[in-house]
Amino acid sequence: MDIDVGARLKAVRQRLHLSQRELARRAGITNASISLIESNRLNPSVGALKRVLDGIPMGLAEFFAMEMETPPQVFYGSADFVEIVSGDISYRQVGRDLTGRALQIMLERYVAGADTGRVPLSHDGEEGGVVIAGRLEVTVGDQMRVLGPGEAYYFHSRTPHRFRNVGREDCRVISACTPPSF
Repeated sequence: MDIDVGARLKAVRQRLHLSQRELARRAGITNASISLIESNRLNPSVGALKRVLDGIPMGLAEFFAMEMETPPQVFYGSADFVEIVSGDISYRQVGRDLTGRALQIMLERYVAGADTGRVPLSHDGEEGGVVIAGRLEVTVGDQMRVLGPGEAYYFHSRTPHRFRNVGREDCRVISACTPPSF
């Protein structure tokens, strides 16, 4: 496992609200050296890194043992989708871990005749979607409409609702709901 010393040093410095110049002053080196280390253009020797960390102060063991926060994922390929429901209805969620997230985005597929069930769904939050292929009957409370490509729905999820593919081909929907419901 490669450790990004530059990113790690920058994260530690920023956590302590130190400028590169201040850390360099404390460590007795030039601020250009701090900049070069943080940008990974200079790979410091163990002794040089120890001098930099003495300016924090932090030991080498603590520096290399600390857990680094990974930035949240922003872009997703199809391999990053997680199938959370499969069968006649498939829900493929964007991203694996929605911990701390307020929004769930899914690519849904309903085979011909697929139905979420006679008992309507109901949960906290809001949901919406856009049909991108096929035809989907959407029932929300006492309202019902068959939607085709380019048409959409958006409602409070506490209102009982049901989805049913009334076409002869698969129906595909891009949907979002708050909070994540699976």
